[in-house]
Parts: sequence; C-alpha cells; structure tokens
Amino acid sequence: MNDAMDLRARNKQATREAISHAALRLALEQGPHGLALVRVHDIATAAGVSPRTYNNYFSSREEAICAFQADQSRRAGQALRSRPGDEPLDQAVVAAMVELYTDPEPDKAGLRMIMSTPELEGEALKAFSMAEGPLAEAIAARTGTDPRRDLFPAVTAAAIAGAIRVAGRAWLEPGNTESFATVLRRALSCVVPAAPPEG
Repeated sequence: MNDAMDLRARNKQATREAISHAALRLALEQGPHGLALVRVHDIATAAGVSPRTYNNYFSSREEAICAFQADQSRRAGQALRSRPGDEPLDQAVVAAMVELYTDPEPDKAGLRMIMSTPELEGEALKAFSMAEGPLAEAIAARTGTDPRRDLFPAVTAAAIAGAIRVAGRAWLEPGNTESFATVLRRALSCVVPAAPPEG
C-alpha cells in the first residue's frame, strides 16, 4: 500500500472511530434509554462531521455505537496469525484474544449499555460474530486442517466468539472486581483445545 492510500485508510478509520465514540458518549449521557434519544445530527456534530459523512460510514446508530467491537472482531484472525507458529493452539488463541480485546480494557459503562439495550445487543452479537470467518481461516492455517471439509476451525472460531461474549457479561456482573483479561482467559480456557482431535 502506498503512503497516500495508507494515510487515507488511517483517516477513514479515525473518522469512523470519532463517530462511534461520539455516538456511544451521547447515548450514555442520555441515561438508561439513551439510544432512543440520540439523533444522527447530534452524533455528526459531536464527531465534527456532516450528517452525510455519518451516513457514508454507518447505516444506524446501533452500528455506529458497536463499531469498535466490529473493528476488533475483524482483526481477530490477524491477531492469531501474528502469534509464534510453534505455540500450541490454546495458548496462541488465549494470548491473541486477550491482547486484542483487553488493550485497552473495554469501557465498562459503554459495554454495559451495549449488553443491556436489546437493539445494541443484537448489533454487538453481529459485531462479535464477525471474528468467526477470519479466526476459522487462521485456525485452519495453524492446524493444517481444511476448513471446507473439517468442522474443527469453524466450530472452534464460533466457540471463541461465544466465550468472548460470555466473558463480557460475566465481567459486568455487579461486584466483579477482576480485570477483563482474567475473566476472558478463564472463559477461553473452557473452549479452546491445544490441538484438533485426531481423525
């Protein structure tokens, strides 16, 4: 990628993130039913863009608010591919997902709103499931399995995406003082084997 394209891609990502942060912040400021009270015009103004620019990036407020989760999920396969090749699958997955989803640690208030607002929860489910395709490909490459014939990569990827979601809910439980990394490690250790089953 040349420098001009690289800069354009970075600028687009920065605009996307600014709109997403503005949408979540405005919804949080409005209180428990904040989503319904946030207008596209307000989000665009807070992000320093025109409503038209907003509409070029997102088709709904829900999509804008959950953009951070969607972007993280799209990077899941790459995160796993960047781990050392000789690392056992379970260790590689845990290290890659903990780094991806906890640096920085999720915003508790934002995640709580997303998980407790039905329209946002549906969008977040979609966002987290975006990890499955890229993760399945990375798992297949790492384990030498054929994703067209072998269920292992896709099933493992789906289990990982589910574990991340469950960890998020557990982390938000009242009275939980653990870091998200600790909860996520525990959740992932329930679903990721060290290697695919024989045969």
